[in-house]
Amino acid sequence: MTDAPSALTAHPWFFCGIGGSGMLPLAMILKGQGAAIAGSDRSRDQGRTPEKFAWLEAQGIELFPQDGSGITSADQTLVASAAVEDTVPEVIRAKELGCLRTSRAELLSALFNRSACGIAVGGTSGKSTVTGMLGWIMHQAGRDPTIMNGAVMKNFVAPGTPFASARVGAGDVFVSEVDESDGSIALYRPRVAVLLNVSLDHKGMDELRALFGGFLAASAIAAINADDAEALALLPHAPQVLTFAIEQDKAQIGIVPGSIADGPVRQAALVVDRHDGSTHPLRLELPGRHNLSNALAAIAGAVAAGVGVSDAVAALASFRGLARRFDIIGTSPSGITVIDDFGHNPEKCAATLRTLKSQPGRVIAFFQPHGYGPLRQMGHELATTFARELGPDDVTVLCDPVYFGGTVDRSEGSERITHLIEQAGGTAHYIPAREACGEYIAAIARPGDRIVVMGARDDTLTGFARGILAELG
Repeated sequence: MTDAPSALTAHPWFFCGIGGSGMLPLAMILKGQGAAIAGSDRSRDQGRTPEKFAWLEAQGIELFPQDGSGITSADQTLVASAAVEDTVPEVIRAKELGCLRTSRAELLSALFNRSACGIAVGGTSGKSTVTGMLGWIMHQAGRDPTIMNGAVMKNFVAPGTPFASARVGAGDVFVSEVDESDGSIALYRPRVAVLLNVSLDHKGMDELRALFGGFLAASAIAAINADDAEALALLPHAPQVLTFAIEQDKAQIGIVPGSIADGPVRQAALVVDRHDGSTHPLRLELPGRHNLSNALAAIAGAVAAGVGVSDAVAALASFRGLARRFDIIGTSPSGITVIDDFGHNPEKCAATLRTLKSQPGRVIAFFQPHGYGPLRQMGHELATTFARELGPDDVTVLCDPVYFGGTVDRSEGSERITHLIEQAGGTAHYIPAREACGEYIAAIARPGDRIVVMGARDDTLTGFARGILAELG
């Protein structure tokens, strides 16, 4: 990527919530381009994930309590999500000083739209994984990409970069996941738009169709999942299209029927390029049919950006996955496996549970909802998902939703979801405190079980999963 213009690097930036999965990589990209960065985070003030904040400080980023003390000059631009309330001290102080304020999405889209080859990954589920795959393909192809992800990419983790959710490159490629939940997907002008799927999450279906249709229309070429009916229906919006699919035999990038070999931690298949009929053996160190679809999406996106199918397939053999995406923490001496996963909406949870149920053994699914608002929006669909995907011997355990403070309505919580799961025929337990959930799970687990810890917006879930494994001996 070319040097950022002086408008972005000539003045200091202050990130409110700098430790968040969307803010941290963006701060690191700006820092890598020479900007002065400071920030605050409520999680730091609460003593959560201290190693992450120590690492940020070691990168030369100055951190402050979330009390407004870090906003000291009108030259600073405050980066804060739209959800940050006006009562937050940084916002109050920035208004007093007359600082400019921008959202994470506005800043990311400004950086992204400057690149000569912006590859944007959109869809309800799978964005982070496909972004990581595409970034790795472009890296292996020598394109030296800048990558903006919402999850740590294991391929780019090193002693000096333990939180590798971003990569700053010198090439013309900028790979980023783009978010429909706040409508900010409309800000991007991608060279390549990758559309994975369209299903209920933060918005209603009509609004999602309009957002994703506009996303495709803004691109030069779109890679579209032909296995997803809603995504395929938006194909007419794209000026040029490359389709991919596992099942649809007319998709341009597909799978040779009968060639899929899957296992509990990896899979293989034969990818066919229907432009010329050539086939390419794919080995993927990730389980699950959804990850095979993700791989095809990354291959199609790379092809749209000028990389050959054979090179893209070869690169994926060494793709190591993302933190908290079906991330196997370990297996106890008695044969109980603990998995850490980002599943938080119906489609993501279903993909993870189906992957688990494709192999023998009981599943104990722990779920921490990522907020009271999302639970109201999709609680019924989440309950249906757990009841449908899990069997009579499997167990779902829920604690209270994530809550870091603020004025959100907390009148309706996880107990409602537990009742809905039971009404739909599933087995579920509501235990308000997360620590008590962990103790209960460790007590009921038996050899051969798979324990999956699911949830979003809370980095401490990984530590919780490790704690369960430790409890199992």
